[in-house]
Amino acid sequence: MGVLDDLHRAREEYRRREWISAYRELSGLDETDLTAEDFVALATSAFLLGHYNDCVLALQRAYHEALEHQDELAAVRAAYWLTTVLRQGSEPAIAGGWLSRAQRLLDDLDGDDVVERGYVLDQVAYGHIMKGEFPEALDLAPKVTAYGRRFGDPDLVATGLHMEARLTIFTGHVADGLRLLDEAMTYVLAGEVSPVYSGIIYCSSIEACQQIAEYSRMREWTHALTTWCDSQPGLVPFTGQCAVHRGQLMRLHGAYHEAVAELEHAADRYAAEGATQAIGQASYERAEALRLLGAYDEARQAYGEAATHGHPAQPGRALLWFECGRHDTAVAAVHRLLAEWQDPVHRSHLLPAAVEVLVGTGEADAATPLARELEEIATSFDCVGLHAAAAFALAQVALARQDAASALSEGRRATEGWARLDAPYETSRSRMLVARALRMLGDEESALADLTAARDTFAALGTKPTMREATELLGGGETPGGLSPRETEVLRLVASGKSNPEIAAHLVLSEKTVARHLSNIFGKLEVGSRTAAAAFAYEHHLV
Repeated sequence: MGVLDDLHRAREEYRRREWISAYRELSGLDETDLTAEDFVALATSAFLLGHYNDCVLALQRAYHEALEHQDELAAVRAAYWLTTVLRQGSEPAIAGGWLSRAQRLLDDLDGDDVVERGYVLDQVAYGHIMKGEFPEALDLAPKVTAYGRRFGDPDLVATGLHMEARLTIFTGHVADGLRLLDEAMTYVLAGEVSPVYSGIIYCSSIEACQQIAEYSRMREWTHALTTWCDSQPGLVPFTGQCAVHRGQLMRLHGAYHEAVAELEHAADRYAAEGATQAIGQASYERAEALRLLGAYDEARQAYGEAATHGHPAQPGRALLWFECGRHDTAVAAVHRLLAEWQDPVHRSHLLPAAVEVLVGTGEADAATPLARELEEIATSFDCVGLHAAAAFALAQVALARQDAASALSEGRRATEGWARLDAPYETSRSRMLVARALRMLGDEESALADLTAARDTFAALGTKPTMREATELLGGGETPGGLSPRETEVLRLVASGKSNPEIAAHLVLSEKTVARHLSNIFGKLEVGSRTAAAAFAYEHHLV
């Protein structure tokens, strides 16, 4: 009677989602007293507490226990879960073996239509995703959902909808993808989905929103995920991803030091989970915050950690190189990435950085079509963050081409978009573009007002590079490169593409005087060409 009481208590703790107690009780019982379902409960508790090896062992016992009792469908479920867990644990070959076992068992059922076929189909589709075969996966995802609906299985419905949503977004059909994502999340938020599926769908859905700058949903669902994680003491999986998303939102809202701390916490959670590859994502996000603060050495190290753990360090690393004066290296990286990253989601992340680097190195002609491409993606995705980023890029290009009116219009559109998202850093950078356009148009008083507001915001945020930039534009700091006011005027005209005779006519100087000024500029800036001098002007926002 004592064993039955212990087993009953363990099962009740599992049903109440008390994972620590359930794991302790179930693992303390004699394995001969456990059913296949009990082993699955033990595996689930172990997984949620971060005990990866115990989870795998329990699922293997569940599989064999089910076969011993001739319950082939339970064995298929156990094999399916082993496939899922082993794939997440970066053991794809072994996972593939267990998927084959599940498929073989289903083949032996002589075509019976059972919900387990939908689960196996889910992992077949995921296999296509891992190989980059997205059309094949997208073809299977609605079939997974259909199995869930036919058999009234909310886990499978939500999983199928979520997979179809992410693949649809990845193809550029964002509005359709978001509708599917919203539907999948209704099952999760209503508590209809089991814990492991809930965690997976939460994290993946938030990641999808972050990738397309859909910050409203990201903010809402990150809050819900935080509450969900906090309600389950001892939970290990998903907590690292939750901390990453909190850090991303902190950075968006200008809390950079807090973001760095939260992202360090995320890396610790990933390490506890054994998800070493995911540490790379936390490192990259931390590097982005450090770069904006001007902590370049620390940012360089964090980008390196991201790359070491298998996470792309770009395009942030290219921006760091550019900001540290390694212009050729930054430009080379940008051109390589533009050739490699062709899907619209990745392009939406790359294009803002590419425009910034190319405009800043005097390649406005190359940046112009990229800014327009970003605007097309923003129109297609229809997310506020992308609209703001596209407007900012267009304003940068317009300034470089001396089109003050367009720069003013796009700069104001960028300012309004970032302000809607409560993104103070991006809002203030946009105001600096507005100020430069106003200055071109001769409205110095309005330009000074925008620059002062931007400088004060940067000072409060602690973003030293942009604070110095705003101070220079206000005239409150040393002239970049030690140039005299007249040399600065000459440099601005050189950067705008004017020849020596044109500069002489514009400034009412002799060509000999212009040549002397240009020689002095080259000497002070330690450059040897008009192109390099123009790049310096763009980098220091003299035009």
